[in-house]
Amino acid sequence: MVLILILVALIAFIVLATTKLKLHPFLALLAAAFIAGFAYGVPTKEIVKLITTGFGGLLGSIGIVIAIGTIIGVILERTGAAITLAETVIKIMGKRFPTLTISIIGYLVSIPVFCDSGFVILNSLKEALAKQMKVSLVAMSVALATGLYASHTFVPPTPGPIAAAGNLGLENNLGLVIIVGLVVALVTALAGLWWANRFMNKDIELLPEIQAEQLEKTAELRQSYGELPSASKAFTPILLPILLICLGSIVAFPSKPLGTGILAQILAFLGQPVVALIAGLISSFFLLKSSSKADEFNKVVTEGIIHAAPILLITGAGGAFGAILKATPLGAYLGETLSALGIGIFMPFIVAAALKTAQGSTTVALVTTSALVAPMLGQLGLDSEMGRVLTVMAIGAGAMTVSHANDSFFWVVSQFSRMKVATAYQAQTLATLVQGIAGIITVWLLSLVLL
Repeated sequence: MVLILILVALIAFIVLATTKLKLHPFLALLAAAFIAGFAYGVPTKEIVKLITTGFGGLLGSIGIVIAIGTIIGVILERTGAAITLAETVIKIMGKRFPTLTISIIGYLVSIPVFCDSGFVILNSLKEALAKQMKVSLVAMSVALATGLYASHTFVPPTPGPIAAAGNLGLENNLGLVIIVGLVVALVTALAGLWWANRFMNKDIELLPEIQAEQLEKTAELRQSYGELPSASKAFTPILLPILLICLGSIVAFPSKPLGTGILAQILAFLGQPVVALIAGLISSFFLLKSSSKADEFNKVVTEGIIHAAPILLITGAGGAFGAILKATPLGAYLGETLSALGIGIFMPFIVAAALKTAQGSTTVALVTTSALVAPMLGQLGLDSEMGRVLTVMAIGAGAMTVSHANDSFFWVVSQFSRMKVATAYQAQTLATLVQGIAGIITVWLLSLVLL
């Protein structure tokens, strides 16, 4: 019982430190690792060693992937490729189902681009579609936001799911995480779309005083891209790494479906996440437009590294926290206790949902929860390759439940959509609750079939 009380206190400390004390999650997780070491009686000589080993071990396996994935996202954002993706989907889908179209756009764009940035980039497109089709702006905003949120939470190379996969030992099998993540993300995107459509025919009062200002900003943003890249150039940096990683996972199947010859060896090499993302990064170079592409490339790489730095530090601190917990008897004790309760795959969801709701950051919820549950997988019956993948999905479902006032994405969606706060709670916050529930139900059903 004391072990559980210490764990509860540690979670409470992380939440209070990041919300009330405004401490950066990196420092909060690092402090929690030290506190956990002393509280659980880890030998003092081992505490620092475990923390540094856990920090370096996780970043060593997944850090380069996070950095390159972030850089690709910045390039897609800065070159207007995200707009090309959106306009290509509109050409294919047409304008008969505006909320479905904008949801699919969000689902695709947020695989490499952060959902906050994706919403800002696509805001003018959403506004134009809403006016042309005479559709509720609230419905269109929620459809876009939930589409973005779904793939952002479940599908690598987004940093959150990559970090969770790394914590759970899946850094060499991201292909499986991507495949399952795309399925779970699609279900949660459709659940968000269902909620968005509830507002299709409702006359909701918006905030008119900022309308002109926001429209002017988004129009300027759209014009700043100049001539947009072609669809093939825009899609390649996203689809090429995913394709290579998935092929690498197929080659690694025990049945050896592609044999063991030179082709299999080449695909196995190219399918490693670091190599696959480098290929995507090389392809993104052709999106750059300036006369000095090398200088422009260096600028966006620098910006991407700046964006990736906090994520890398949080991820590493999560690895340090997890390393300390693995060195304690907590995993065995808690795993046996939870196994007796029979909640299995729901346990990671509950912890992630509590953390997300309390402190607001999806990435912090993903990293912290994956570090917490890693030592318990055996006792929870999830210590298999597919069990670990589904655990990442369960954590992702929790990490999207729910987005409210302590989440920056909530304010991006509400302010750019001119929603009143009360409206945003009814539309956006409840949509993320629906998404989270749909996500964990999907994961549970998959566990019945695949485990």
